[in-house]
Amino acid sequence: MTRTIAAPLAAAALLVAALTGCSTGSTSATDSAAEPTATTTADADAFPVTIEHALGETTIESEPTRVATLGWTDHDNAIALGVVPVGATKITWGGNEAGSTDWFDAAVEEAGAEAPVRYDDADGAPIDEVAELAPDLILATNSGITEAEYAKLSKIAPVVAYPEAPWTTDWQTSLAMIGEALGRTTLAEEVAADTEATIEQAKADNPELQGAELIYGYLAATDLSTIGMYAPEDPRVSILRDFGMVDAPAVADAIKPGEFYGTVSAEKAAELDSDVFLTWVDSADSVATIEGDKLVGKIPAVADGHWYAETDKQNAMASTNPTPLSIPVIISDFLPHVVKAIEGA
Repeated sequence: MTRTIAAPLAAAALLVAALTGCSTGSTSATDSAAEPTATTTADADAFPVTIEHALGETTIESEPTRVATLGWTDHDNAIALGVVPVGATKITWGGNEAGSTDWFDAAVEEAGAEAPVRYDDADGAPIDEVAELAPDLILATNSGITEAEYAKLSKIAPVVAYPEAPWTTDWQTSLAMIGEALGRTTLAEEVAADTEATIEQAKADNPELQGAELIYGYLAATDLSTIGMYAPEDPRVSILRDFGMVDAPAVADAIKPGEFYGTVSAEKAAELDSDVFLTWVDSADSVATIEGDKLVGKIPAVADGHWYAETDKQNAMASTNPTPLSIPVIISDFLPHVVKAIEGA
């Protein structure tokens, strides 16, 4: 399926009315949305461009000026390239009071721009709210949009979806795709190089990470009958691999080919060898519950004190959804805990 950059805002406004059943008068979200802001310019001859993704291919005929984003990282990558979205997903877990993140807000302030409208995706892609902003491009490279949602969104504006599977796009791929879509491939390469240099410096500063075998798990203190494990393709795992860590053998055994998450019975906890076990929990009380569990407490890294459970939701948000904006936060606020866990401290 191919979509092209549409037209004038007047036509988009008519589409809004058709999709939402609302008037296009002064009460529409378009009137209260932030004015489009770009602090950089597109590459010469960047358009038209066609981008392939898991849900089809999208052709963008000319430089977009009103960009809406879905997922929890596309807005970061857009603003890292100097384009402030007019709309972005509300960060309902690990976000600040504004439904955003501190690192994104700092970038908006640095750009001298207005914050984007925030819409909630708890019940799926907020199609009506996106439509009300009359975007001329929708970025969803690290989202969970379905084929049906993609079809509806494509009636609003061209949509650039994820390249392979929902929610699993690494920061490098997402940044490159968004760079293409915004006509800023050269800048995207520069941002990627700067970010890679930051990662390399962190690797040099933390030699303990190199070759350390990792399990990134999920443990629900209210039900410890199973142990979840994230696959290497999950962004929270792939960023740690960027820092030099490797997968523990138990990860491959627990996750079926083509899947990005797996579970094992807690009865097999003692078999899950690794140098470190990482997870996140909703409260500090959960840490003691996990350590004291008669089965999960036998995970070797947990039993030996080589584990870390992140209790700060914003830090967990940063490491779960790495971007050029959040990676410095990961390095300063999350990696030191990982190093201490490897050391057993």
